[in-house]
Parts: sequence; structure tokens; C-alpha cells
Amino acid sequence: MPAPPVYSLRQLGAYFLRLGTTGFGGPVALVGYMHRDLVEQRHWISEDEYREGLALAQLAPGPLAAQLAIYLGFVHYRYKGAALAGLAFVLPSFIMVVLLGMGYKLFGGMPWIRWVFYGVGATVIGVIAVSAYKLTTKTVGRLQWGEMRKRWLLWLVWLGGILATVITGAEPLWWLLGAGLLYMVVKAPPRWIRRKSRMAGIWLIATGFFTFDGGTLQRMGWFFLKAGAFVFGSGLAIVPFLHGGVVSGYHWLTEAQFLDAVAVAMITPGPVVITVGFIGYLVAGFPGAVVAALATFLPCYLFTVIPAPHFKQWAGNTSVRAFVDGITAAVMGALAGAVVLMGLRTVVDWPTGLLALGSCLVLWYGKKVKEPHVILLGAIVGWLLKFFIHT
Repeated sequence: MPAPPVYSLRQLGAYFLRLGTTGFGGPVALVGYMHRDLVEQRHWISEDEYREGLALAQLAPGPLAAQLAIYLGFVHYRYKGAALAGLAFVLPSFIMVVLLGMGYKLFGGMPWIRWVFYGVGATVIGVIAVSAYKLTTKTVGRLQWGEMRKRWLLWLVWLGGILATVITGAEPLWWLLGAGLLYMVVKAPPRWIRRKSRMAGIWLIATGFFTFDGGTLQRMGWFFLKAGAFVFGSGLAIVPFLHGGVVSGYHWLTEAQFLDAVAVAMITPGPVVITVGFIGYLVAGFPGAVVAALATFLPCYLFTVIPAPHFKQWAGNTSVRAFVDGITAAVMGALAGAVVLMGLRTVVDWPTGLLALGSCLVLWYGKKVKEPHVILLGAIVGWLLKFFIHT
């Protein structure tokens, strides 16, 4: 059983509301913020509880950061805490993308977003690179030869996670499960393996605010439900799936509109997958935004809270703990691999390279500098660079 909470349900909701409002940087940065704030600084959540939540969030389909928020809300306040944490985390960015969708429909597109994203994207690479490094040292181990030699298998799993993610362009579930099983068998094989016994089977009118079609809403609901239920990995992993349905399949948006939707998600705080709200708004107004967001995040909630009680019971078992350690190392490698992939796509010239490197250095040496400040500065610098150099 977890220790009694040292915080109230209201404090929990207030924290995730603030994180959803100011938490820039995508899934890697967001899970890093939760560790820093809730484990290191406030001591609301233990290291073990956080790691269990991170492993479960990665195993279940849906957006990583939102699932981790739901799990951390579940730790002390069960289903009520999970629902509150998830809603508070997603709501601010949902409101933002709806407002941006209204402006998009009113003014017919926002090319300035890509100008801003030119700088924001590069700056965010630096933010998430620093977060991924700090998170890796907390969960896998410090970059010291003696410690790395003792935990060589975890580091090997971590490296495998990087390679698998970079090569496949996704965070492969088969590698995460395989890494967990490998580490469990080597470090703490369960009795059914040692005894070779049989395993028991457990596992607004101008902005199109109310412009929608009932049939389209139904199709959207089913499509986004599948997106939330069958796409594994971070929020970025959902983008190819959305593109296949929204642009190529149903032809709800043009290629340019879809790229704008992804850019909106990247420059707003909170989970990247909230782009579904913006897409839903463009397709069917506010009802479309609500349907798209609810359909995407409902599986995320269910796939987190349903196995959570059993997951915590199993967590005391040494074999399960070894399985979780293996998965966690693979997750950290996959997140580091995601940083590499995003960096390759975002750092396209020398200005973006300087912005990415500069944001890393500022966050590394500027102990009092906050991530939103760095990203805001990156947006301004990026816009100026784009305006004066590339136009």
C-alpha cells in the first residue's frame, strides 16, 4: 500500500492544471517535469511509484505523458484522483487549441505559426534532450564507469531502445516487452521458470463553433477512439496514424492544414496529442473538438486505471520489479531515440542548430531558468531569424 498522501486532492488538481498550462516540450519533457516536481521537490510520489507508473504508461496504448499523469493521480486517490489529474492536465491545452482553431477558421490559416515553430521546435529539442538525460540518470543510473559496469545490462537495454526507436521511427512495443522479460529472466527469474512449472494465465458561427454534421461526428468518434486505443508510444507516435486517416483516408483536412495542426500542438503546452482537438475543431467545430479529444483520451484513462491496482500488487514481486526495471531502461532509450528523431527533423540549418544547442546550455547552467522562458525566447528569436534570413 502507498504511504498516506501528504497533499490534498485540490493540490493534485492544481498541480496538473499548472503543468498542463505551462508544460512545454512534449512527452519527454513532461514526464521529466513530473519527476522533478512530484518526486524530487515535493516528495508526493516515491521513486518506485513513479517508475511503475512510467512503465505502465509506456506499455499501454495512448499518449505517454497523459497516462503517467493519470497513474500518478491514481496512486493515492484512486479513480477520483486519476480522473482529476487527467482532466486537469489536458484541459488547458484543449482550450488553447480550440481558441487557435477559432482563429484559424476566422482568418483562414496561420503561416506565422510555422515561423514561430521554426525557433520553438529547435529550442524544444534542447529542452527535451536535457530532460531525457536527467531522467535517464535517475532511472537507469549515473554516467560513471563503475556504476555503468555494475548495471551493464540495463545500459545495454537503454542503448537498444535508442537504436530500435531511431531505426523504426517509433517506440516499438515488442522491444519494451522483450527488454522487460530479458532483464527479469537474468536478474530475478520467477518460480515458474526455475521450477519449469506451467505459467498461470494472468494479462461560435464565424469560427465554425457549432458547424458540424452528425454523420461526420460519428465517424470522427470511431476514428479517434481507434487512434487512442491502438497507437503506442509518445504523443508524437500518433501523428502518422492521424495523417493516414485525416488527410489520406477521410480527406477532412488538406496536407497544409494537417501540418498547421501539428505545429499548433507543438507550440502549446501540455500533451502533443492534443492536436486532435484542433483537428476536430477544423472538421466539425467545438463538438468535433470535444468528440475527438474524448475519444482519444478515454482509452488512455481506461488502459491506465484498470490494470493499475494489479500492477501495484505485482510490483512487490522481485521478478516483476526486474521486469519493470528492464522496461524502464528500454523506455529511457526509446525516449532518447525520440529526441534523436525529432532533432533530425527539426534542426534543419545553422540557426536551428544554434537554438537547440543554446537552449541545452541555458537549461544546464542556468539553474533558475524555467523551460517556458527558454521556449518563449526561442519563439521570438526563431521568428526574427525566419523573417530576416529566410524571407
